[in-house]
This record gives sequence, C-alpha cells and structure tokens, in this order.
Amino acid sequence: MGKRKSSAKPAPKKRMDKLDTVFNCPFCNHGASVECRIDMKNLIGEASCRICQESFSTTVTALSEPIDIYSDWIDECERVNKPGS
Repeated sequence: MGKRKSSAKPAPKKRMDKLDTVFNCPFCNHGASVECRIDMKNLIGEASCRICQESFSTTVTALSEPIDIYSDWIDECERVNKPGS
C-alpha cells in the first residue's frame, strides 16, 4: 500500500524591488528632480532636470531602464570633470 501524498505548498516567488525612475540632479542637487524618458521607436533615452533644465541624451537598447540612462549621465559627468583630461 502506498503513502498519502503530502500537500506541500510551493515556495513563494521572490519579488524584485522596483527600480527608481526619478533621481537627484548632479548639477543643482535637487532631490527627485531628474526624470528619465525612453523613446523605443528612435532608441533614444533622455534624462532631464525639472529645476535647472539640464538634460542628457543617449542611445538605448531594448533592455535599457531609466537607471541605466541616469548612470550613463553620471559617468559622462565624471569623465568630463576628470582632472588631467
């Protein structure tokens, strides 16, 4: 004779935390003033500050997220401000 099957519950799915879509401006340092927009039709991502009107544009891929555009902007600011270049 066989055993009864146990009613084991499946493991709960791990939830991914949502990534930010608004960020601090690297120029005017206002919190939550930079908004990132992605135009998938033209493959362009744009980050712009609502306070000081600074903006940055970059090319994007199908996997790009707003955090990627903001990170590219920060990297470009650091590259331009790097001493000795």
